[in-house]
Formats: sequence, structure tokens, C-alpha cells
Amino acid sequence: MRAYDIIQKKRDGKELTKEEIDFFVGGYMRDEIKDYQAAAFCMAVYFRGMTPEETASFTFAIRDSGERADFSQISGIRADKHSTGGVGDKTSLVVAPIVASCGVKVAKISGRGLGHTGGTIDKLESIGGFRTDLDEKTFIDVVNDCGMAIIGQNAVFAPADKKFYALRDVTATVDSIPLIASSIMGKKLASDDDCIVLDVKTGSGAFMKTQEKSEELARVMTDIGKRAGKKICALVTDMDEPLGYAVGNALEVKEAVETLQGKGERRFTALCIALATKMLFLAGKGSEKECERLVFSKIIDGSALKTLARFVRAQGGDEEVVFTPEKIAFSPEKADVLAEKDGFIVQTSAEEYGKAALLLGAGRNTMEDKIDFGAGILIKKKVGDRVKKGDVIATLYSSKNDFETAQEIISSATKIGDERPKERPIVLKTIE
Repeated sequence: MRAYDIIQKKRDGKELTKEEIDFFVGGYMRDEIKDYQAAAFCMAVYFRGMTPEETASFTFAIRDSGERADFSQISGIRADKHSTGGVGDKTSLVVAPIVASCGVKVAKISGRGLGHTGGTIDKLESIGGFRTDLDEKTFIDVVNDCGMAIIGQNAVFAPADKKFYALRDVTATVDSIPLIASSIMGKKLASDDDCIVLDVKTGSGAFMKTQEKSEELARVMTDIGKRAGKKICALVTDMDEPLGYAVGNALEVKEAVETLQGKGERRFTALCIALATKMLFLAGKGSEKECERLVFSKIIDGSALKTLARFVRAQGGDEEVVFTPEKIAFSPEKADVLAEKDGFIVQTSAEEYGKAALLLGAGRNTMEDKIDFGAGILIKKKVGDRVKKGDVIATLYSSKNDFETAQEIISSATKIGDERPKERPIVLKTIE
């Protein structure tokens, strides 16, 4: 078997066998297959695509390229959610405590963000003392004790993904659905979860800009999960405008806490409820209606908030921020963006808001960059809100004291019209 023959076969649009895919991925990991050959393979996949069987085989080869988590010492059903990324996406900080308070374990391995804001790990590390580098035993103990734990991704999980992604990033082959799905699910399946809910974003602030492509990606990933024996579903959700009011790590932690206090922004709260409901449903906690009622009850009686506090304390963080979110520190310098005329907010481009947050220091261009945890955007006017000229539509936070460009971006990304726009639902499609 030769790499040349595999590349040629894929180039000609023929279906690769599991053995050929395993040979190629294994050879690339051992440096027996070179970068230029792997680049040719990725380009062939980009133009020719993959069958469901090929995509699953490639995903499993990525999953099996390193170690796999063993959560057998965690008691009970384990459920997880994965988001394809968005602007202001702090859903894990809300959904995980809700689900854990309902008796379903959430043993989550998350990543750091690259781009406009940090990932879940960065958001949590904005809490003083919080640790995301727990050893395996401590991680499992925290899950069993608190119902949930969240740690950073380990290099031993799915190392082939990191190697292939670095190559795709410089060869214009990132936006291939089989390669995207394999990258996401290869890492996700390296974890030992029973149930997975995928939050596949669509719109200006998402990787997939159209609902059609987002639904296609959701179907491919759910198919892979089913082939791996997981209970899985996907929600295709709107990312044309930022999620909630906050964009930026500490700001998003504060909003997550307020959401668990029952004071969350309406559309963001609806998304969290939908995701938590699906996780509980897959975990066998009842019908969807029963699971939804359970979710509401855990917010109303404070159980989810208390679960978040126990989890923060167990991982070394200051639990006081959960009960008094006013203690969460933002960057010292701030500036407002003002409405330029009377009317209704008809559009707030999530992508442009994300770019502004990056300029303020809330994200990173390379993994070596340091994040300003207190930087970001606090949105004061959402789509559909009435404004008058001079009203504050957003407040920007940064340690850089250089707001002019970010203000211009937010101003031009916020469209004001004469009529209130029709509301778009947050959940656009469910892929069972």
C-alpha cells in the first residue's frame, strides 16, 4: 500500500477503504507520509468529498491516533454538548450546571479560543484561581462530587487532528465538510460520553455562513456519532447576531451567572434551555416536555446556580463571583458606542462584533497571544430594540485605551432602520 495510490484514488473520485485511510493517517503520524502528500490528500478530499463511510473511517482514525479518555469511574449517564463556535457563546457555563443539577454527569474537555474571543477554558480562567489542568483522578472526583467538571484539551487526545488542521490552515482546505466533521468529532469521540448534543451555528458569526451548509455539517456529524454508538442530535442555531449581551471572557462569565439567576437575555436563555433539554432527553430523563420543565425548575429553585458554585470551588476558583457577579473584574478603560439616529436596531453583525472584541484584546490571533480577560463588549441594544440618536448601543472594555477602530466597527455593524424587524428564532432546525 502506498500513499501515492491512495491520493490518486481519492483524486479520481473513488471511495477509500477503512484500511487505506488508517494506513494514511497512521503513516502521517509516524512521518512516513510527508506534509506535501497529506496536503495533496486534503485537496483531493476538498474537491471530491467523502462518502459517509469514508468520513466515519477518517474520524475514527483521528480519534484513535492518541489516547482515549476512560470515564468508567464516573457514576451515571454522561452527556456533553459541543458548539461549532460563535460570538458571545458562553452556553457551556449555563447548560452544564443545569444538566448536572438534574443528575446527569457532564465531564467536559474544552479548548482555548483562537479568534475573536476565548474558548470555554479562557472564560473559566478569568475567574480568580480557577484551574483547568486537573489530573485524571481529580477530574473524575470533581465530576462525581459536583456532577460536572471542565478541563483543557490534552495533547494526547486526537493528535492527528492538530497535525492535519495545521496543514489545512495553510493549504486552503479548512472549509471542507468531511474534514471539518472529522476534526470536530475525532476530538469529541476521544472523550468517553454517552450522549452528545451538537450546537451547529449558522450566520455571519459562524464558520458556516448559510443554513444549508450548517444543516449538511450537522447531518454528517450526527451520522458519525451514531456510527460510534452514541446517542446524538444537533441543533442548527442562529449566529447572525451575538449571543446575549456580553462578548468577552469575564463579561460572558457574569452573563452566564445572571442567566442561571433567571435574569438572562431572552434568546440566549432560550438556546440554553433547548440544549439542556436535549441533553437530558438523550440521557433518558423523560419526554422532551418533562425535560424542559426539569430545566426550568433547576433555574427557578437555584439548584443550577449552586451547582456552578460547587464546581468553581472544586476547581480552585472563587465561588463568590457566582453569588455576587458584580465582583467579576472588567478591564479598567471603557468607551461607549452611540446610536447615530432614531429607529430600531435591525442588524448587529456577529462577525464584525467579533472582530471588534479581538481588537480590544478579548481574543487571540495565535495560540501564544495573551488574552485580556476583562476586555470585550457589553451590548446595550439588541436587534428589535428602539433607539434614539445618542443612546448607548454598546460599551467597550479594554486595557489598551485605544477604542477608535473598535467603535467604528461596532457603529458600522449596527444597522438602524425605521421598522422593527421580524424576530428570527434562535433554534432554526433540529437534526435527530
